[in-house]
Amino acid sequence: MILSRKWLNEFVDCSAWADHDFSEAMTLSGSKVETFTDLHKNIQNVVAGRIVEMVRHTNSDHMWVCQIDVGAGEPVQIVCGAPNIAAGIKVPVACVGAVLPGDLKIKKSKLRGVPSCGMCCSQRELGMGGDHAGIWVLPEDALVGMPIADYAQLADTVLDLEITPNRPDCLSMVGMAREVGAMYRTDYVSPLAGMAGKLALDASAAP
Repeated sequence: MILSRKWLNEFVDCSAWADHDFSEAMTLSGSKVETFTDLHKNIQNVVAGRIVEMVRHTNSDHMWVCQIDVGAGEPVQIVCGAPNIAAGIKVPVACVGAVLPGDLKIKKSKLRGVPSCGMCCSQRELGMGGDHAGIWVLPEDALVGMPIADYAQLADTVLDLEITPNRPDCLSMVGMAREVGAMYRTDYVSPLAGMAGKLALDASAAP
């Protein structure tokens, strides 16, 4: 079973335990954790930015020198050659120090003699899709400076659990919340309780 800790936390408060400790406790309770993955880990220091200005690179026929607002006061300068680059759009910006999937480390560099302090990213470069035809153009509701992991709601850890045949009650989020509540001796909230309270018996029905 694939278990989202963020989703589970809506039913039972387990936020105080680190991923490793939580996984060990789940395994000891009988729900063996095969692996756990921090979805936020591979896309740190990547934020939503807005291209405020762009000029042609003097030594390239397809590159642009862009000034990008990343919510840090002064705009950062990034050289980009994506075909869909345009002034005014919002894009994911990997700032200096970011490490992208595939262990791609973002450093301050020079592209054909012009300093570049980051990279505008496609979905594939972020490991969030297969599109690599151009940079990922974000919707207008993306806030400048917001971490992409938060915008895409990836601040989560996903566990892969082995559920034994005698524990079918742990094959749902409510069942797992009940298990975690018992494990940590804390209350859990079941959305089914509210639904049951709204049911009414039909007095005219046959017994």
